[in-house]
Amino acid sequence: MLITVSKNGNEGYTSLQEALDSIPQGHPSEVTIRIKPGIYEEKITVDKAAPPILLLGEDPHSTVITWSDNAHTLGKDGEPLGTFRSGTLNVFAEGFTAENLTIRNASGPGTGQAVAAFVDAGQAVFRRVRLLGDQDTLYTGQGRQYYNECYIEGDVDYIFGAATALFDHCHLHNKRSRGYITAASTPEGAPFGYVFLDCKITGGEGVSEVYLGRPWRPFAHVAFIRTVMDGSVIGEGWHNWGQPDREKSSRYEEFGSSGTGANPAARAPWSRQLTAEEAAEYRVLPVLDGWHPEGY
Repeated sequence: MLITVSKNGNEGYTSLQEALDSIPQGHPSEVTIRIKPGIYEEKITVDKAAPPILLLGEDPHSTVITWSDNAHTLGKDGEPLGTFRSGTLNVFAEGFTAENLTIRNASGPGTGQAVAAFVDAGQAVFRRVRLLGDQDTLYTGQGRQYYNECYIEGDVDYIFGAATALFDHCHLHNKRSRGYITAASTPEGAPFGYVFLDCKITGGEGVSEVYLGRPWRPFAHVAFIRTVMDGSVIGEGWHNWGQPDREKSSRYEEFGSSGTGANPAARAPWSRQLTAEEAAEYRVLPVLDGWHPEGY
């Protein structure tokens, strides 16, 4: 099933949410929603009962989904939305893919938690997607998630959550000094949390002392494999969130980091530098427990 969304109204729907809502209940096969270039100012929800959905843009710079809720925004009930209702794109479907899009939370710096993509799907794929925000840009709620050639920016805990998520050739951009890239809440016993393969980390002008991660929950797992890091990354690398006990249970790992932000000798002593043999296990299929993302 193919649906088209166009800002000019000449083709299909003018609203992405209207297009999603038009899918018949119980539709048995994948639905592709082709999104023509334009800025779509909408808060989007992909329901749990939705069939596999592909949101397909033409170009990530010209196809933009944007909204500006944050944790302090008042909802229809008159109460603050909180972090988990602030998302611009909210995905609850079992299977979901987005390609060639920008997803932005335009709330702005200093406004608190403001999620661009809230991803709580069983299996989710993002390819060539720009995720723009400040604090809490990307929430990875559950399941297995694959990000390929994506650009993700933020300042505090801008990739956070419990899912097993693999970031393949992605670009992470730090917008503020003394921030944190990841805040993983990996469940106890999960073999993998966040794995970054062949990624790069940059910072804005003058940005420094950014940590690779801090443990939102005690068993946080994050691994950076062959990542190029600029000088915005602090030598210590990892922060214990003011809870020393989490140094014993968190798993923070690196292998083959390069660039001015790569400094194994200065890293927090409770983190690990993997051996080549250990790092060889950090591949797409083992990390995603045998799931083979379509097109990988």
